[in-house]
Amino acid sequence: MIGHAAWACMPDQSRGRKHAELGGEVRGPRDAFQRDRDRIIHSISFRRLRHKTQVFMAPDGDHFRVRLTHSLEVAQIGRTVARTLGLNEDLTEALCLAHDIGHPPFGHAGEDALERALEGQGGFDHNGHTLRTLTSLERPYPGWDGLNLTWDTLEGLAKHNGPIARPEWALATVDAEIGLELDQWPSLEAQVAAIADDIAYDNHDIDDGLRAGLLTLDQLMILPIVADGWRRVQAKFPRVPAERLVGELIRSQIGEMVNDLIEATRSRLEALEIGSVEDVRGAGQVLAMFSEPMRDAERDLKRFMYANLYHHPSQLAAAEAANAVVAGLFAAYAADPGLMPDAWRSGLPEAEPWRSRHIADFIAGMTDRYAIARYREVVGPVDLPEGF
Repeated sequence: MIGHAAWACMPDQSRGRKHAELGGEVRGPRDAFQRDRDRIIHSISFRRLRHKTQVFMAPDGDHFRVRLTHSLEVAQIGRTVARTLGLNEDLTEALCLAHDIGHPPFGHAGEDALERALEGQGGFDHNGHTLRTLTSLERPYPGWDGLNLTWDTLEGLAKHNGPIARPEWALATVDAEIGLELDQWPSLEAQVAAIADDIAYDNHDIDDGLRAGLLTLDQLMILPIVADGWRRVQAKFPRVPAERLVGELIRSQIGEMVNDLIEATRSRLEALEIGSVEDVRGAGQVLAMFSEPMRDAERDLKRFMYANLYHHPSQLAAAEAANAVVAGLFAAYAADPGLMPDAWRSGLPEAEPWRSRHIADFIAGMTDRYAIARYREVVGPVDLPEGF
């Protein structure tokens, strides 16, 4: 087993939790980061990711990815990279598993609808809502609101994509309470979680796009990284039908990206003489990253996926319908809060902006199918594209 490197976050050096917990109440021989990971897995918000959009909204096919399966795949990649670089595997896993908890139903289409609904009330951002959910909305414990995660986990979730100069209201609220040092780079564990997310969806969305018939192998061959990988796979399995080689293409491409990430990150750590967690946060730049050729290839892949999958006419039609569902729910609850369940109605603030934010909290926690059912209940029929 690879030991921890000098730049790894260690649980015994954690900055702790907002609410003190007595040692005698700890269940089982787990350290602080292991408990964070387990609290995330056991949370209602994590379970709801099972029915939240990844690429395809409320898919009627059992083989498409959803937010939950995506998060598990990100964690698998993140653990591998963390272990090889000597990082804290448990903290990395916790960050990977929790990174999408703040997504509303229907993914970015739902987020756009809530952003518009909260215009003038602070807007909506799924990353900030992840922090809000984990520090406030989740309430499994009698002594405090939230999961009471360590500072290290919350910091990594807040800025896994880098420093934040102008946090929106949800993240700013958490920062005011905990002090997340938003102007600094996060831990290497957080940086690895962020790029593991990219590796997972870059490749698995290809798999889902091919399965759905929205992408073809011929289209993908415009990308050198895919074309080169496809030639290698065909050479390795010359007598296997093409449809059985897609999985091998995807796994080989993930392996290529992971290996490149590990080697490029090691080189940067050595070149910058990184010798501690403080060095990581004070480096003033991202450290976990691809080599320049792989960065270019990954950028081209993303551009291709936006043009050919995420902005495919059928996807845009689905997003428009989903946007209407979320916007319609918000308008209905804002006009008549009595339509909300008792627990949410009883806690509704009277003054803005918290009144609108409370309604958005309720909607953001919905799964795709629950949102569709509530829309039909409180608004009326909705015409959904095929595939819902």
